[in-house]
Amino acid sequence: MSYPIDLRSDTVTKPSTGMIAAMNAAKIGDDVFEEDPSVNELEAMCAVLFGKEAGIFCPTGTMTNQIAIKLHTSPGDEIICERESHVYLYEGGGIAFNSGCQVRTVDGERGKITAADVLKNINAVDIHKPPTTLVSLENTCNRGGGACYELDTLREIQAVCKEKNLALHLDGARIFNAIVAKNYSAKEVGDCFDTISICLSKGLGTPLGSVLVGSKNHIAKARRYRKMLGGGMRQAGYMAACGIFAINEQVERLAEDHLHAKQVASVLIEKSFVGHIFPVETNIIIFEVIDNYTADELVARLASDGILCFAISPNYIRFVFHLDVTAEMVQHLIKVINSI
Repeated sequence: MSYPIDLRSDTVTKPSTGMIAAMNAAKIGDDVFEEDPSVNELEAMCAVLFGKEAGIFCPTGTMTNQIAIKLHTSPGDEIICERESHVYLYEGGGIAFNSGCQVRTVDGERGKITAADVLKNINAVDIHKPPTTLVSLENTCNRGGGACYELDTLREIQAVCKEKNLALHLDGARIFNAIVAKNYSAKEVGDCFDTISICLSKGLGTPLGSVLVGSKNHIAKARRYRKMLGGGMRQAGYMAACGIFAINEQVERLAEDHLHAKQVASVLIEKSFVGHIFPVETNIIIFEVIDNYTADELVARLASDGILCFAISPNYIRFVFHLDVTAEMVQHLIKVINSI
């Protein structure tokens, strides 16, 4: 068995043998000139999959999210999102820096908000208040322990946004995990949103990249914003080929990561040093550390047995399962947990 067993994030995945072969065989060109055939294929594939008109390939999900926010807002506007959303917590203040907007955060349930939450947080038309113009959701919700939205909830939020003339964006950092776990289709999800950021570098295992999909007009503007943010890539087809391979070959196997998370959670819940565990829906476990350990102490104890993970607060730890965590590794992890 190879060590360490890295549960810090699903971003640590390495390209599979098949993905490397696809990369080596990629047809390439200059993507800023829109002449890279592999990039063009990936963008079209993602757009069709989610029922949108066009797509644009970017190096990161932070960039696709930030471009989408800029597309839907003007400086001085206000955005509604859950208080632990990635766009708010982990994108370096990009909403303020790139778009000049402020944020209305909502206390949701495990990262999820409802149509009622949106409705009660829309500002009235008043010169003293910023116009509410955008709602941003995250699916799955990272800080919610990989929680997934129900399709009906997404549709209810969409209905409110349409009624109130608000744009609706999805940070789909782990959208394929949600699709596999909830058994809805990409097209059904796509129908709910104006724009979607589709991340390829987490559970799907590519080295980098996210695709933003939306209308032709949105993506035409997004190309300019991508250039302004320094995201214009040249022979990006090598990376795009990884994304094409991942979507074709590595989506259904996400169910294995979900199973591994559930197996480990069922062991953790029996341990005296574990308090609250977030419900496990996908590939993430977040659990409370109590009694004889702090979160940092337990992280160090696990590291001594070749297991890497994060303390996300003084008393909570996160495990993230991915394609480089094998069934054998999961059994070793369970053995270590049982020995503590």
